[in-house]
Amino acid sequence: MRTLLITGGAGFIGSNFIHYYLAKHRDCRLINLDKLTYAGNLENLQGIDGDPRYHFIHGDICDKDIVENIFRETEPEWAVNFAAESHVDRSIKEPETFIKTNVFGTFNLLDISRHHWGNVDGFKEHVKFLQVSTDEVYGSLGPTGFFTEETPLDPHSPYSASKAGADLLVKSYFDTYGMPVNITRCSNNYGPYQFPEKLIPLMINNALEKKSLPVYGDGMNIRDWLYVEDHCQAIDMVLRYGTPGEVYNIGGHNERPNIQIVRTILAYLHEHVDQSIDEGLIKFVEDRKGHDRRYGIDPAKIRRELGWQPETTFEDGIIKTIRWYLDNKKWLNSVTSGEYQQYYRRMYGSN
Repeated sequence: MRTLLITGGAGFIGSNFIHYYLAKHRDCRLINLDKLTYAGNLENLQGIDGDPRYHFIHGDICDKDIVENIFRETEPEWAVNFAAESHVDRSIKEPETFIKTNVFGTFNLLDISRHHWGNVDGFKEHVKFLQVSTDEVYGSLGPTGFFTEETPLDPHSPYSASKAGADLLVKSYFDTYGMPVNITRCSNNYGPYQFPEKLIPLMINNALEKKSLPVYGDGMNIRDWLYVEDHCQAIDMVLRYGTPGEVYNIGGHNERPNIQIVRTILAYLHEHVDQSIDEGLIKFVEDRKGHDRRYGIDPAKIRRELGWQPETTFEDGIIKTIRWYLDNKKWLNSVTSGEYQQYYRRMYGSN
């Protein structure tokens, strides 16, 4: 039975990965270490908390004693680092938190993994550390071209800079110690359990509450969108088949301007939920500092080497995502109270 340490497994992508992995692989044990910040929610893991293959530990990846104890007591063979402060807006307001979690936390995991896995004969073939990163480390694209694994890192926000720093640490542990690592860099994920500070769930939630929909700048910033279950499948394949030391870009070739995403959501809700929900709710706001204009991922390497390609079209995925939020209003209400409301007022005002 293989033991995986999953960090940040109560967050959006981590929780989806745990659901995916337990459903696909019977002979496994998952240890989920999560600090349970505002974006980490145990409700994301309802239905599996009684599974004997799953164990939750409340703790911080920056806490050396906790991570040491996990490695000593559970002896994980794989470590997948989802734990990260991930929202660009928050990184502009609170950069120190991002450096601590994303850089020092990754170092802590890496170094403890190295000491537990390494021995005088080198690392065993069955161990691996996977760093889940982002296409934002590459910076911004012009109107043409795509990010490849060879694109130089050029981060433009404290968030992306902290992720780039973590990626370079992971790479250094392969180059220096021969530690078996992989780095994945994905495009914008969407799907169930995403905290509603991100574009798609924020627009869904605000539209349902008849609040204004804040859109940065002219709304023409372009992102490549990837359904979260397709991302989980890609991570699974990199864990099992990825060549140690390699970076794999994971993208959906689903580029859309932000304003098109917003209008797609409004059109669906107008037709299927409430005809008073319309584009009159859109409110263009001052652009984000350092806002990258366009991201686009070339996933040719992971398709060529591992045979992965996304299975969910954006047209299907966005409807599945909207329907999930409509069917899970209790979850949505529970995560949009308290601290989130204060944060929202600070960022966008009261409307």
